[in-house]
Amino acid sequence: MNTYEPVIGLEIHVELKTKSGMFCGCPADHFAKEPNTATCPVCLGLPGALPVPNKKAVEWTIMLGLALGSEISEVSKFDRKHYFYPDLPKGYQISQYDQPLCRGGVIATSFGDVRIHRVHLEEDTGKLQHATVEGRKVTLVDFNRSGVPLVEIVTEADIKSSEQAKEFLKKLHQIVRFLGISDADMEKGSMRLEPNISLRKAGEKGLPNYKVEVKNINSFRFAAMAIEYEIKRHVALLDNGTTPTQETRGWDEAKNATVSQRTKEEAADYRYFPEPDIPPMRFTREYIDSIRQSLPPSVEKKKALIMQSYKIDEKKAEVLINNPTMLSKIEGTVSLQPILNSNISGATVVNWYMNKVIDASGAVPERVANDIIQSKQVTHVDDSVLIAAIDAVLSENPKAVADYKAGKEQSKMFLYGTVLKRLAGKGDKQKVMDFLTGKL
Repeated sequence: MNTYEPVIGLEIHVELKTKSGMFCGCPADHFAKEPNTATCPVCLGLPGALPVPNKKAVEWTIMLGLALGSEISEVSKFDRKHYFYPDLPKGYQISQYDQPLCRGGVIATSFGDVRIHRVHLEEDTGKLQHATVEGRKVTLVDFNRSGVPLVEIVTEADIKSSEQAKEFLKKLHQIVRFLGISDADMEKGSMRLEPNISLRKAGEKGLPNYKVEVKNINSFRFAAMAIEYEIKRHVALLDNGTTPTQETRGWDEAKNATVSQRTKEEAADYRYFPEPDIPPMRFTREYIDSIRQSLPPSVEKKKALIMQSYKIDEKKAEVLINNPTMLSKIEGTVSLQPILNSNISGATVVNWYMNKVIDASGAVPERVANDIIQSKQVTHVDDSVLIAAIDAVLSENPKAVADYKAGKEQSKMFLYGTVLKRLAGKGDKQKVMDFLTGKL
């Protein structure tokens, strides 16, 4: 390896957790559904069916680009990417080619910065299942996944080792989950990793004249192992005077090795052209700035804030950053302390959650609820007064209502606390929560 240096780029596909598909109304949550039951004429590519882009998927892709420091395109469009394969019922994929939503950006690693080349949006493909039916080996196709919003992050070839690749992928995974745009569950395939690997002679500049892509890896460890395996394989070929074949390979977990799948396509092979059924998208700077303003603080800033606010160490803060649902519940619980004159510390609440004393539904444990929700004596208030207070708070806080409907659980706790303030501590706290939940 003193003779060569790795040149590695990454392509990462992330399924967005929108409610509906990229271009149709089918549910985007396709996991564990009966095969081919969540489909429609649009995602099956039937004649006459027309695609309509999912606005939320576009906004979330822009949000991810902003979080990565990308430049957001004021004009972007969708393109047809043609290839004939059973998982694409139309014979082409609606993707983006020369005018992606986002360009540029960077993620810092301890080995050096990794630049982002582009972030674009497309539709996912169907899922192939290899099986034996009546003694015959066959390939079955489940189209439930076809048409799910899929964001692709493509890096520059800045990565020099498997360790750097692994660190980059973990940081990207953390950002995606922290933004709340995807669960990025690799076991379910909602985040898939594809390293592009080649070698050049030490000291040379520019890109080598070949690259090998390893497709659809579902863990950070396997991605690192695939890179290590490919580096060794390439060294052996180059030392023998042979240039590695430009191809697509897969990772075989049983063999701990990559296996050849097909010759690597070039962009020209896909015959890209603008999607004729979807006009170009145009975004004003004001619209882009409105998405920028909705961004949470960066992961590092949030981690520092958690450590300071809850008086916990970096290791615990890292766990919370990687578990946004748990963090949301902790923030909601802690926000009630001053309202209810409770002296339970943030660190204590964090420990309760981290010690897995929450029940299977993720609710606050009963003893914690008793300490917090019932920490003030209940003064009877008519239900009509409680409902009037809730209506007023909901009317005065439309953004918090919208945030809750968008999945931010802590917004309900904010509204709950605001209602309690309005009631000056009077009224049955559980009734307030029940009525508020009903109204929301």
